[in-house]
Amino acid sequence: MSDRRRECSVEFEVPFHDVDMMRIVWHGHYYKYLELARTELLRSCDLDAGDVIGAQYRFVVIDSRCRYVYPLRYADRVRVVAWISDLRHRVRISYEVINLTAGRRAARAQTVLATTDLEGRLLMETPAEIVQRISE
Repeated sequence: MSDRRRECSVEFEVPFHDVDMMRIVWHGHYYKYLELARTELLRSCDLDAGDVIGAQYRFVVIDSRCRYVYPLRYADRVRVVAWISDLRHRVRISYEVINLTAGRRAARAQTVLATTDLEGRLLMETPAEIVQRISE
């Protein structure tokens, strides 16, 4: 994973309702955790989902992937670190999910956001206004 622009993180405790009978977090919940970190990251750039450059543009997730390497369990402390790793044509956000209780990386992930105009037309490059906010 390359350049780490605008890195930020969120921390939380794994809630009981996210685990299965073995008290291990179901893999689909990791995407919810990534969303928490992505929201914090975009807000730090003044690119909150409700106001992407004065509502001129929208972000849509076009790709997401997660590689799991160590489990999260009920009541574990977790840190999800998010950073922007590419901006040119799409906004790629990379993540590291850390099990603070065990002191181990639990997962690595990424989501790719495409930018559209208000009518939903895909833009081939990230608009300069968005690049500027991320680069500030």
